[in-house]
Amino acid sequence: MKRFARYIGRRAGWYLLTLFFALLLNFYLPRLVPGDPISQIVSEIAAGGIESDTMQRLYDTYVQEFGLDKPLPVQFVNYVWLLLQGDLGTSFSQYPTPVTTVLARALPWSLALQLPALVVGWVVGNVLGAVAAYRKGIFDHTVFPLSLFLNSIPHYALGILLLYFMAVVLDWFPVAGGYGQSLSVAFTAPFLRSAAYHYVLPFLSIVLVTVGGQAIGMREMSIYELNSDYVLYCRSLGIGNLRIVSYVFKNAVLPQITGFATSLGMVVGGSLITEVVFSYPGIGMELFTAIRQSDYPLIQGCTLLITLCVLGANFLMDLSYGLIDPRIRAAEMEEGAP
Repeated sequence: MKRFARYIGRRAGWYLLTLFFALLLNFYLPRLVPGDPISQIVSEIAAGGIESDTMQRLYDTYVQEFGLDKPLPVQFVNYVWLLLQGDLGTSFSQYPTPVTTVLARALPWSLALQLPALVVGWVVGNVLGAVAAYRKGIFDHTVFPLSLFLNSIPHYALGILLLYFMAVVLDWFPVAGGYGQSLSVAFTAPFLRSAAYHYVLPFLSIVLVTVGGQAIGMREMSIYELNSDYVLYCRSLGIGNLRIVSYVFKNAVLPQITGFATSLGMVVGGSLITEVVFSYPGIGMELFTAIRQSDYPLIQGCTLLITLCVLGANFLMDLSYGLIDPRIRAAEMEEGAP
């Protein structure tokens, strides 16, 4: 157990090092994008018409307030220092709204959309793939081509197709948004009905593609395991078919857990373009808007949130692998041996 704990400690160290380099990229990459966000803020304020010297003083004030007058290394140190205090800065495009407020407003929409879609897609896809590999015949010949077709379509492309046929042509669902424009966010019956109505198409666009990918992966792994030597040996010993199937699917699902953990890590921003297609008010939509407006703090906040989710999911995946598969636990202990 101590050796395994040391292994986890080393893995955590590597993840912290990865996080540091991610922070570097998170800070410097937005600043490589051409454009001056402060000029855009000042121009919007001065839309009513003010003198040029007043605009210059206003520009200098905002540059100083956001700390953009300092060298980049100093800005990075200040960014990390404020980050350790839980301060992500103030959004340029939504000034004076803090980035934490923007993220707190958008995060529930992304989680409510993507997390249930990934879980439903993962469960349904793996069940279909496992049954197709076990039963074969007409069921497999139906599930496999359909899964291959769904998996080959990007989320956003399927979203556009659903949007066109079910919202534009048939007029069954709304074209865009997360709820009706005449409503405000509140736990009321009209708002919840409107949110559920707007939820259907983006949810389906993610679920269907996820089902296709998971079904293909589970089918291939199950076929491989069903033809393994240990299965033939178990059958020669007279072990019951149900127990053999449980062994097979337990081993086959391990790579699927890896994919599911990665998908959970991307649950915040993994379907960015899907949110853009449906104008869904999640993190993906906020990140897309921030990139267009060179909103450095909001870009940093969105990408940092996505990075933390990915690293956290992969770290939990390492732990779950060690708990599920005894072979991995044994190998980890040998690696941690002095």
